[in-house]
Amino acid sequence: ILMVDEKGKNMKCLTFFLMLPETVKNRSKKSSKKGNSSSSSSSKLPPVCYEIITLKTKKKKKMAADIFPRKKPANTNTTAVQQYHQQNLNNNNTIPTPNWQGLYPTIRERNAVMFNNDLMADVHFVVGPPGGTQRLPGHKYVLAVGSSVFHAMFYGELAEDKDEIRIPDVEPAAFLAMLKYIYCDEIDLAADTVLATLYAAKKYIVPHLARACVNFLETSLSAKNACVLLSQSCLFEEPDLTQRCWEVIDAQAELALKSEGFCDIDFQTLESILRRETLNAKEIVVFEAALNWAEVECQRQELTATIENKRKVLGKALYLIRIPTMALDDFANGAAQSGILTLNETNDIFLWYTAAKKPELQFVSKPRKGLVPQRCHRFQSCAYRSNQWRYRGRCDSIQFAVDKRVFIAGFGLYGSSCGSAEYSAKIELKRQGVILGQNLSKYFSDGSSNTFPVWFEYPVQIEPDTFYTASVILDGNELSYFGQEGMTEVQCGKVTVQFQCSSDSTNGTGVQGGQIPELIFYA
Repeated sequence: ILMVDEKGKNMKCLTFFLMLPETVKNRSKKSSKKGNSSSSSSSKLPPVCYEIITLKTKKKKKMAADIFPRKKPANTNTTAVQQYHQQNLNNNNTIPTPNWQGLYPTIRERNAVMFNNDLMADVHFVVGPPGGTQRLPGHKYVLAVGSSVFHAMFYGELAEDKDEIRIPDVEPAAFLAMLKYIYCDEIDLAADTVLATLYAAKKYIVPHLARACVNFLETSLSAKNACVLLSQSCLFEEPDLTQRCWEVIDAQAELALKSEGFCDIDFQTLESILRRETLNAKEIVVFEAALNWAEVECQRQELTATIENKRKVLGKALYLIRIPTMALDDFANGAAQSGILTLNETNDIFLWYTAAKKPELQFVSKPRKGLVPQRCHRFQSCAYRSNQWRYRGRCDSIQFAVDKRVFIAGFGLYGSSCGSAEYSAKIELKRQGVILGQNLSKYFSDGSSNTFPVWFEYPVQIEPDTFYTASVILDGNELSYFGQEGMTEVQCGKVTVQFQCSSDSTNGTGVQGGQIPELIFYA
């Protein structure tokens, strides 16, 4: 038999030698006449012989994925394919169509059909804590290929042949996200389940999914969740994520300490934050945050939130708060009247502020170092003229982008070129038209060509490779200095800053000259 394809080209040649029934009968009779022949040998039928000859071809063998790269099924099967994908979202649904395999050209797509599908499932997982469980189907071979833990569980030396496995310490949504990665090679993460998914990926040693979870957390990191993520990153032993959390907490310490997430951290994380030398916050803010944490901790331990219990749950961490470094007003109106300090502690701290001979304190009395702000100066020189730079409520604006995450603390601005003067400045920072930070303040210039800092209330987080708009509206009667010989790119330490003109600028500021000579930031 000559096998040919639809184009008429030779593919395979098969030759069959078949024994006809008559021939078999005749041979059987002849063999029975031989006396020395045994009955068993005479009953044997000659085997069917065949030979397969594969014709040589110059074309390289291809896999299905090479032949059908991301090819969609025909329109006639689109409805069926969508139906099967919808069935995967629900548990214990089998595929009724007998030839469903023909709808998917690649092994990856066919494998994905089995995700959360009871068809051919040889194991089931009861996932979640009691009262919130979900029964999910699985296929041992697929799971063992995707996880060394599952391989040991199903095929290892100590493997147990169980049809149902209980997993009370993993959330069902997180387990499903892990299964979707193993079956479909797809990563589907959400902000409310990414930590639980990271836990599942770590538990079952799925490193690529764990890395994706960490990357997701790093990109969504902010002052609101930095303290919680710090606690979790230490638990999961992710040093890169831990470092990123510290960067945010240091630069935006007051926002992080005032966030709701700060009260959810464990005691060990609380101690590490209170010890932090580079914490960029007023000590009264640190003190108030510790009291808020203590109140929530009392609730977790089912204690009444009294002064005594708050001090009890804080323990020795209370002495990590550098109360003697507070401003005297902050101490007198805040910590001294909080009731958390004993009478002797309060008296000793007052003496620390006022007496020449200072008493010994259990509290740390050395101020935190905080962070040193960096300044990116974009002009090579400055000048002044008799008719500029003038301010009449118009906007000076410039766009910038950085190659690393930084935190903009404020702008450096030029002052009067005609002697001492005071200016009112409204500074603003936007991204794609959305205001990220703004502040209205005044600054006094001494008539020199120096720049004068104007600060935001809190540092603003700036992501890399995205242009932001820095703007200022100045109100003052005096002319000021202005920059010239501007640079489009400035290297400031390890951070590269690029500048471009902004359409919001209506007072003449651009890349080559004008106001906003400096960006003040933490990195």
